[in-house]
Amino acid sequence: MSRTEVRLSGTGGQGIVLAGQILGQAVSLYEKGKFATFTQSYGPEARGGSCCAEVVISDGSVGYPYVISPQVLVIMSQEAYNKYATNLGPETLVIVDTDLVKPNASQNLKILSIPATNLAREMGRVVVANIIMLGFLAAVSNVVSSEALKKSILATVPEGTGEFNIKAFTLGYEYGLKYAKRSIA
Repeated sequence: MSRTEVRLSGTGGQGIVLAGQILGQAVSLYEKGKFATFTQSYGPEARGGSCCAEVVISDGSVGYPYVISPQVLVIMSQEAYNKYATNLGPETLVIVDTDLVKPNASQNLKILSIPATNLAREMGRVVVANIIMLGFLAAVSNVVSSEALKKSILATVPEGTGEFNIKAFTLGYEYGLKYAKRSIA
C-alpha cells in the first residue's frame, strides 16, 4: 500500500489550513481509489504565528493520520522553514515561496521555488498565494491531479470567487510546468 505524506506550512493568515483542506478533499473526493486524512496545527498566536496542515494520502485506509516523514514539504514562511526543514531526507521535495523563504544553502535538500506571494500580489490579492502554491504543487509532483484540485477549489472557496481562484491555480500550475521544463533541460 502506498502512503504519501504532505506537510504545508507557513504563518497563520496565509491560508495554509485552507490549502491543506483543499488538497485532502481533492484526493479523497475527486481522485479514484485514494484516501486522505487532514490534520492541522496552529501556534498560540493563530494569525501571525506558525501553522501547518498535514495530508496523508494512501490507496487504502489511512491507519495513522499524522505525517512522520514528509515526501513533500510546502513552506510559505521563514519561521516554518526553520521549524520544518530539518531532518529531511534528500528525497523530500521541498517547495518554497521565494518571496518569504531563504533556504539554508548548506542543507542538502531538493528545493523548488515559486514567488507565490509576488504572483498573487500582481493578481491584486495576496490571499490567493496558497492557491497559486497548490497549482505549482500539482505541476511539479504526482501527489494529486490538477483536475481534482480544481474541483476541490471550486467546492471550497467562497461563492463568487471561484473563477479568480481558478485563475490563481492556473498561474501556479503553468509556472510549475515551465519550472519542470527548465529543470529537465
